[in-house]
Amino acid sequence: MSVSKRVVTDHSPISLTQLGDLARGAAFLGTGGGGDPYIGRLMAEHAVREFGMPKIIEVDDLDDDAAVYSAAMVGAPTVMMEKAASGDDIERAVTRMAEIMGRMPDAIVPLEIGGINSMLPVVAAARLGLPLLNCDGMGRAFPEIQMVTFNVYGVSATPAVIVNEHLETVVVETNSAKRAEDLIRVSAIQMGLSVLFSGYPMTGRQVKKASIRGTLRAAMDIGTAIRVGQTQDNPVQSLLDCLSNTEYFNHCTVLFSGKITDLIRETRRGFAIGRCEIDSLEDPADQLTIEFQNEFLRAQRNGRTTAIVPDLICVIDSETAEPITVEALRYGQRVKVIGTSAAPTMRTPESLAVFGPRCFGLDEDFVRLEDLHTNARKKNQSSETCNTEN
Repeated sequence: MSVSKRVVTDHSPISLTQLGDLARGAAFLGTGGGGDPYIGRLMAEHAVREFGMPKIIEVDDLDDDAAVYSAAMVGAPTVMMEKAASGDDIERAVTRMAEIMGRMPDAIVPLEIGGINSMLPVVAAARLGLPLLNCDGMGRAFPEIQMVTFNVYGVSATPAVIVNEHLETVVVETNSAKRAEDLIRVSAIQMGLSVLFSGYPMTGRQVKKASIRGTLRAAMDIGTAIRVGQTQDNPVQSLLDCLSNTEYFNHCTVLFSGKITDLIRETRRGFAIGRCEIDSLEDPADQLTIEFQNEFLRAQRNGRTTAIVPDLICVIDSETAEPITVEALRYGQRVKVIGTSAAPTMRTPESLAVFGPRCFGLDEDFVRLEDLHTNARKKNQSSETCNTEN
């Protein structure tokens, strides 16, 4: 099947400034993963200047029989910093998917909300003259392909296509999303550990059932709040105020403030894996430890869990509130750690079976952020009462 490009005839009203806000907000929601937002923004800006800004459309604008394909980058964030996409590679991944499926997509959907993985769909949509859907499959970022609501709610991960910088292409067809992840991860390692991906081909009806809606716009609002807050010398509070007014991330709190004093980060099994230790500036004995696998998975303060996957753990600069990704963590950085709730559909038993704590080898069950902190307050109040009585 021969596939030709469509011509952009109508542009979204989004400006380049708003595109930057989207990259910043997506980096925050990426919880440390999803790739470098700066590189992603540059790629998207280049594509927009050359091909025009794609329209962002709502899920309900889709016909039930519309064809929708995803666009993303797969690999280790530490490698992605050195091997960005060219544009030809992500376009090749989508058009190869179109050849397999026998039709061009009617829209592009982000697989996740994360720095570069929110920008690559912009690149693909711009180059192909297609609209971009205001939704994704996580409302955050995750390290593995099966860890999406598309999979949880019955969409097949395959056929899937991966393409490297040489435009070498691998097509994967399996009966299991986890098996697709395993095969693609091995192939990605052989292809340089930074490959472009298109998979989860689905209909408009499936998108309406399985996606997390409104996340692109939410990311843009979050990025805008940080930018505006910086001009008013209150970026952290501006960020928290914005989160409190979102549909999904409204349970939010500052988990910890301090300085990074230890960092172990290795590229293993195709992931950036390790932990980060942050000491309080007021009390060095007060410490937060964050474990990560591309994304931040669990935060523990002095041994007690204060937030855990799939809820979001986000590290920001203490002064500017700029999100800090796993690959950008540095010894001595002064940071704040923000915890937020995940979308309700990410917290269901069906979802937790696919991307709950134990899926990452963590030895505890999921407890909602708001419950963790309610329980901690009750415990502290009980302790204070006991001390008073004594």
